[in-house]
Amino acid sequence: MMQQIYPVSPHSYAYELNKDFHFAAAHYIPHEDAGKCKVTHGHTYFTNITIVGDKLDDTGFLVNFKAIKNLIHKRFDHETLNQDPAFSDDHAELFPTTEVVARTIYEIIQEYLDTLTNQPVCLQVYLRETPTSYCIYRPKEVGK
Repeated sequence: MMQQIYPVSPHSYAYELNKDFHFAAAHYIPHEDAGKCKVTHGHTYFTNITIVGDKLDDTGFLVNFKAIKNLIHKRFDHETLNQDPAFSDDHAELFPTTEVVARTIYEIIQEYLDTLTNQPVCLQVYLRETPTSYCIYRPKEVGK
């Protein structure tokens, strides 16, 4: 993966960690206005997760890079997103669009971070679906 610089919101935390990785997944958007996206198709998604915090854990990490990748890669790589319980064909807020996938990745990451004693938080998820299209999800309140 090429080194990239991602937009980040200003913050006052001492540490900022960024993890880049990719996963390949299929999906479809179950809505008549989705055009060609109504048909099952695939993408190689590139993602960047930004995590911030003030304290390191007992190993000297803000959070282990591998743990962050595994949470998403093991769940979504080479899968059909519509079949994952996080998504639904019945509600637009749960269709596996780039926006919803980015928000879902945030929720998965933050749920894991909430279990850590040093209390890191996910600041943003950057998700690129194609070479020309990406989405950034940032919660309205950090850590929420």
